[in-house]
Amino acid sequence: MSDAQPSVPSSKEYVAEFIDGPFEGRVEHRILIDGKHDDEISEMATFGGQDRLFWYTAEDSREVQGVPHVRYRWDERDSDETQGNKEVDSYRF
Repeated sequence: MSDAQPSVPSSKEYVAEFIDGPFEGRVEHRILIDGKHDDEISEMATFGGQDRLFWYTAEDSREVQGVPHVRYRWDERDSDETQGNKEVDSYRF
């Protein structure tokens, strides 16, 4: 019998938390690539009858019960325009 401790598999996914912008408050489970989270991610939504692409960049990260959690901030400059309306409630996803 071995005294070696069994290894606990590392998480293969992480939780992405959107802290502002059109997706503020949304949480997604995403897959880690080579054990790392994405530094930048994009989200697509229909707004005013047209598809819009919104970019988010990683703000910070932490681990909660062995699962990485990454907070993403909206990159308004690189995202598609929202025709001046920045009210989150006006978006329909």
